Amino acid sequence: MSKKQKGPKLKTHKATASRIHVTGTGKLMRLKIGRSHLRRHKSAKVKKQFGAKLLVEGGFNKRIRKLLPH
Repeated sequence: MSKKQKGPKLKTHKATASRIHVTGTGKLMRLKIGRSHLRRHKSAKVKKQFGAKLLVEGGFNKRIRKLLPH
């Protein structure tokens, strides 16, 4: 019996996996930057917006999906 040749395993990019959330329908969601640094002088409205997830822009989807194969 001959074994079928397989390519190398695909590794998940852990830094990207910690920053990007994939929804059930496959959309990529991200958080805003600047959440933890110098928050005292930011307005309450801005600090409230830090909790909301935003949709990843279209041009980056293909690149991020390569980093998150699973």
